Formats: sequence, structure tokens, C-alpha cells
Amino acid sequence: MVDQERYDLYRAESKVLAAIGEHVDAQVGPVTVRLPRAVAEAAVAAWERDDPDDELGEETHEQYALRGQAGDLALIGLAISDDGRWEGEEVVVDLHVHAAGAAWLQAAEVGRVGRS
Repeated sequence: MVDQERYDLYRAESKVLAAIGEHVDAQVGPVTVRLPRAVAEAAVAAWERDDPDDELGEETHEQYALRGQAGDLALIGLAISDDGRWEGEEVVVDLHVHAAGAAWLQAAEVGRVGRS
């Protein structure tokens, strides 16, 4: 049996996290980043890809996370497509803090940046 009191506490804490998110949103604007052409083009390709509309069925936690990461990449591709400014072999684009954070979290997860 699941410890319902623990999940009630988690639910209450998720509301605090959402309150913090409101304050973050009010204080943090878009993050301007420079991306090399290869990763920018891969992000745009993720946005332009047409995935089938069929149901995937039950997903493992890993599959769910991978699909979410692919969605985050596609949203970065959308931002590049709509507002990116190409400067030679780089694109300059303003990303929502969520997209920038999702990319940073994935880089930290695979050990490409520190978690400081």
C-alpha cells in the first residue's frame, strides 16, 4: 500500500515549487544563446519531423523521459526557425528559460557540464 500521507506532502510541496516558478518567471527573461550550425540544424530538423499520431502504448520511465527530451529539442528548433539569427556558422536565438534549462539539465545528466 502506498503511503498516502507522503504523497499528500509531495502534492503540497509541488504547489510550493509552482509558487517559486511564478517568481522565477517574473524575474527571468529569455536566455540569448549562440549555437553551432550542426546542433541548430539538428534542433530544427527535430521540429520539422512529422511523428506518427498513433498511440505509443505504455512507456517505461526512460522512454517517457526520452520523448520529453525530444520534445524540448523540437521546441528549441521552433525558436530557431522563428527567431534565430544566423551569424556565419552559428545561430543566435533567444530561448525561454525552460528550454535553456532543459538543455542544461540534459548536458549535466550526461556529464557534459558540472552541476554547480
